[in-house]
Amino acid sequence: MPHTTTPLPSKTSIQLEDVESAAKPQRIKPTDYTDNNLNQDENKRLKDVEISVPVVYGTMAFYLGKKANELQSHKWTVYVRGPTNEDLGVVIKQVVFQLHPSFDNPIRVVESPPFELSECGWGEFEICISILFHDDVCDKHVDLFHLLKLYPDAESGPQSTKKPVVVETYNEIVFPDPSENFLARVLNHPAVYVPRLPAGFNLPAPVPSPNMNVKGKDDTKNHPLNHWFINFSEADELLKLASARQQVQDHILKLRRQLSMLDGPPQPSKLAYGMISECT
Repeated sequence: MPHTTTPLPSKTSIQLEDVESAAKPQRIKPTDYTDNNLNQDENKRLKDVEISVPVVYGTMAFYLGKKANELQSHKWTVYVRGPTNEDLGVVIKQVVFQLHPSFDNPIRVVESPPFELSECGWGEFEICISILFHDDVCDKHVDLFHLLKLYPDAESGPQSTKKPVVVETYNEIVFPDPSENFLARVLNHPAVYVPRLPAGFNLPAPVPSPNMNVKGKDDTKNHPLNHWFINFSEADELLKLASARQQVQDHILKLRRQLSMLDGPPQPSKLAYGMISECT
């Protein structure tokens, strides 16, 4: 499982903010990410355009059975993935997982898909997940919070070595006013929702981001844990709703522009006419 354990950038703040929602997925916008060495995006920004990236984050824990001991009763994996396991490397630069302080090197940085790490332990704790993006995507980051769960609920029956405990959350990360390079690169990518662009709109040729994963866009489809992942069948419906919402917003914007052209310049009020008459 490829991942590195390089230190977290000194000015990255991991905010323990719970963004889970049992009622409906949340649309998350990246928060400030401050680093003096970060290259600011100088690409042209596209106003009134919004890109949405669906993500699933969670944990999967396997009971070790006869191999279990007081310190290692479960093997678990924490991850960030696409709803149907698409490769998110086209958008995500690295994911930082902050584990319990009792682990050696509790801050782990994963710099290529699949964005995950595995460990063994005996206790449940809160994991903070920070998602950082390529420079032409966003100079901010997203902080997520997830509770590692090792033991099944009572109604699920006793723990088993054959069936893992899986806890996942579906959300959408929203990028308003994206750069042209970002939009061009993800225009036909299955992991990203891109709104319909106006007729005749031309984008520059896609430019790969530095350090972006060079593997094929579907190289995470055959993940060994794939058959245990939760099937977020609503994801397609949510994307259709997002598409419809974007189309409505685009239509409203178009109508406003047409109305402003029909109305012409503002006309003087009657009071203004009266003042002009008195002066003449």
